[in-house]
Amino acid sequence: MDPHLLRTYVTVARLASFSEAARELGYTQSAVSQHIAALEQDLGAPLLTRRPVAPTAAGARLLEHADPLLLRLDAARADVVRIASAPAHGLTLAASSTALGPRVLAALPASGVTLRVLARDQIPAAVATGTADLGLVDGLAAPSDPLPLPDVAPLTTHGVGEEPVRVLLPDTHPLARRTALRLADLADARWLDAPDAGLPLAHLRAANGGHGFRSALRYEGTDVRALTALAAAGHGLTLLPRPASDGVPGTVAVPVTEPRVVHRTELVHAGTLGGAAAGLARALAERE
Repeated sequence: MDPHLLRTYVTVARLASFSEAARELGYTQSAVSQHIAALEQDLGAPLLTRRPVAPTAAGARLLEHADPLLLRLDAARADVVRIASAPAHGLTLAASSTALGPRVLAALPASGVTLRVLARDQIPAAVATGTADLGLVDGLAAPSDPLPLPDVAPLTTHGVGEEPVRVLLPDTHPLARRTALRLADLADARWLDAPDAGLPLAHLRAANGGHGFRSALRYEGTDVRALTALAAAGHGLTLLPRPASDGVPGTVAVPVTEPRVVHRTELVHAGTLGGAAAGLARALAERE
């Protein structure tokens, strides 16, 4: 299957327009139509209806395969370029917001760093495709257990830190005076769903046998301070690593003692590190 044709198909399906896809890709509309026709002929099935422009059943199934296939191709290109090029003096680091704890910030080089705060599931792809030299991912795990990562490309991971986790609740909350809490006791509480700022509710459900932890409010952002302000205002509870939960006005941070879980941070990279990326990896390993 020609990847150029596949990219054209994905773009047309995403934009629901041949003309808009032509503008985005820099092709003529006629060329886009020819790409789609060639792909349909290759696969022996219509992939798009024309009015309106929408995937057919076969086209929808192809879309399920397309993104992972194209991501692998981008990762392969980036891997070859990474090996062939000289080590860069600068460093691009992709990280989730709660992975940027005090230890990580102290280890960053004094200059030449570009920091990209991304959604957790975007970080492995950013490293694989070369838009970031290193990635820092985090999540809830049993002590010393590795984090599950999507299989986007051959990537190497190293654990660089584990922190206790705490439930952040308003200081007027009935549980605010507790010295410790069990996650199971909070499964029916009101929670903030903030998958890219706090620890995702899916991680809490997994630690609790796969149930509970309904969302009272969803926050689609990466600003931890905005998340803690929502918790202080009583919109829901959130689970955070200890450094992120310390000293938040109007809140109490109560440790979780059962199950035994920690906030784990891992460094992600592709290939052999050099230059500033290797220096940061060494600095984080020394601080572990």
